[in-house]
Amino acid sequence: MTDQPLLNEIKALIKSSGPMPVWRYMELCLMHPRYGYYVSRDPLGREGDFTTAPEVSQMFGELLGLWTASVWKQMGSPQFLRLIELGPGRGTMMADALRALRVLPPLYQALYIHMVEVNPVLRERQSATLANVRNIAWHDSIDEVPEGPSIILANEYFDVLPIHQMVRLENGWHERVIEIDPNGKLQFGAAPEPTPRFDVLLPPLVRAAPIGAVFEWRPDGEIMKLATRVRDQDGAALIIDYGHLRSDAGDTFQAIARHTFADPLKAPGQADVTAHVDFQALARAAEDVGARAHGPVTQGDFLKRIGIDTRAAALMQKAAPDVATDISVALRRLTDTGRGGMGSMFKVLGISEPRLASLAGLSDLEQAGEAS
Repeated sequence: MTDQPLLNEIKALIKSSGPMPVWRYMELCLMHPRYGYYVSRDPLGREGDFTTAPEVSQMFGELLGLWTASVWKQMGSPQFLRLIELGPGRGTMMADALRALRVLPPLYQALYIHMVEVNPVLRERQSATLANVRNIAWHDSIDEVPEGPSIILANEYFDVLPIHQMVRLENGWHERVIEIDPNGKLQFGAAPEPTPRFDVLLPPLVRAAPIGAVFEWRPDGEIMKLATRVRDQDGAALIIDYGHLRSDAGDTFQAIARHTFADPLKAPGQADVTAHVDFQALARAAEDVGARAHGPVTQGDFLKRIGIDTRAAALMQKAAPDVATDISVALRRLTDTGRGGMGSMFKVLGISEPRLASLAGLSDLEQAGEAS
């Protein structure tokens, strides 16, 4: 199959080294230096494979800008602030956030923008979108961002970090792997031996899972980097992604191509492969290193608490009827809990240094519009 070089390479690796863990397969699909999905294309928008919240409406980025302002004030209004975005897409969210922040000159003048992006195609798009922004730099990893007070935004970033999948068999939990079936196609399998004492590490809900159940977990390295940074250098991180509020069993490994679910084993490198984010695990890992976790809450609740209804009403009041209709549709898409809505599927988690006792939108005690 000459048109699928990554598939051929993965098969060759399996033939030479044996079945491949799901995490390694996912890593190759997304980040292979030549054929990886996230190093070779712009996947966003109608012409791409999926649409993120910032592409749905300017309101999303604007409200995150106002949220940033509220946190900056809680931090004591430091004279310089690093605003870091992980996986910033086309730069749309940052552009919208900065437009909102221009109304607060002391903060706007204090900003240093850092974009963490490995995709050269998207870097070019971001550079064009943010061409008039001063004090902006690009990095391959947050490790490259200089120290200092920071607010970190991560929208749909954690879902593409590789997952380990474990499957429960009669004699314990086995690492789930990718192997080649008798017809030469990729299929799921399980490592022959169970992982010793894996059940000791499992959340209580998962320990009682039935035979055949799948449990997914990500290494804590990335969340611990963010938590350690804000703990030691002052600031907060905001994580928005689709996933579950508490750790549980379930197979969420999936592929999306042209806005439709696809077989994740069929065309490696040519579709976005992701898995749901375990927000309870993220919060626990952040607290384990001494940071404070806020939430998680649903995206719909978060956006309503920080004023999206008020912002939508203000935009619709000034807009032509057809544009007002588009704004109303976008509002429902971002906040609704039903089919096609992102409001309940997506969750929001805040991480901060310990002295920040609350963050706007992430406490049940806060009222809508607080961030503004």
